[in-house]
Amino acid sequence: MERIQRSRLCAAMAEVMAEKGYVATSVADVLQRSGVSRQSFYQVFDSKLDCFMAAFDVARDLLVQHLLEMIGAGADGRPAAMGTGDAMDRFEQGFTAYLEALAIELPYTRLFLIEVYAAGPEAIRRRADLQNMITDTLADMLGARDDAGRFTCRMIVAATSTLVTNAVADNDLDALRAIGPPLVRNVRTLWAAGAFGRRPVSDAGA
Repeated sequence: MERIQRSRLCAAMAEVMAEKGYVATSVADVLQRSGVSRQSFYQVFDSKLDCFMAAFDVARDLLVQHLLEMIGAGADGRPAAMGTGDAMDRFEQGFTAYLEALAIELPYTRLFLIEVYAAGPEAIRRRADLQNMITDTLADMLGARDDAGRFTCRMIVAATSTLVTNAVADNDLDALRAIGPPLVRNVRTLWAAGAFGRRPVSDAGA
């Protein structure tokens, strides 16, 4: 029962904040949206911030799940081996699916992209950890093993974060999805220029 209430409260927190923002969202708002009593709320969470952090973790887990599914991760959670010449095609497919996942999970997307800054230092630290995880996943996916290659991956993740945040802040799903083609083109240019570091000889002509 507590697990169900926790899930309902986290979903309500994300939905209300998508409409009102973190600062203007009250525990009463979350209770009204979730249908959970105040007594039950405080049996699960200590405060609004505690509920927010739990909702953030849900958002992170949803993103990780989508990310692993779209890159074809194995049972160990690591990306599947890339075939010869297909790295950029796999990136394009994965990035397009990633943008679609952000659109589908829009309340949670707003939570970890925008409202996180109003929630304080701990929430911001968790967001940084999430970005580091995405950077590591991208580096593994593209075989970026040296410092230069991994820095390129960090730049892509940072640029993507800025671009999608602007679109999400405007609730503009068309603009969110439109980020894909030009960003993929630029990543292909970086790949052709060797910006991801040394690649296997079999992949050098991809």
